[in-house]
Amino acid sequence: MPGAIDARLAELGETLPDAPAPAANYVPWVRSGPLLFVSGQISMDAGGIVKGLLGADMSVEQGAAAAKLCALSLLAQARAACEGDLDRVRRVVKLTAFVNSAPGFSDQPKVVNGCSDFLVAVFGEAGRHARSAVGAALPFGAAVEIEAIFEIA
Repeated sequence: MPGAIDARLAELGETLPDAPAPAANYVPWVRSGPLLFVSGQISMDAGGIVKGLLGADMSVEQGAAAAKLCALSLLAQARAACEGDLDRVRRVVKLTAFVNSAPGFSDQPKVVNGCSDFLVAVFGEAGRHARSAVGAALPFGAAVEIEAIFEIA
């Protein structure tokens, strides 16, 4: 029987991808006490890495959609860490987000709302979190990369 979070994802019409493998010498997540630290997840869809430079060849709306893809990968990693049971997530504590930004682009918070809004839609009040949103050059030309801290049972 699916849990409440799986049911909520289905209501939203979303299916989590498999937890992506690390692209370098790191682990995808680490648990320390009740905290789960999930490594940065880049914007990926079924076609591969979603690439783009916000403020140049990608709009804020396209960037927000890329940030939502990061949220799906973050949840896939959390699901793996929680042995398949996302109902163990008690709270989204913090997001640190990086947006591949052209010089002068300053709407990183609007882009990262694509992830934040989705996590609130999934977890309700427990999805509200602290957050940083910064412009940066990203690996592989990815549009967005986001890491997360969750509190889990």
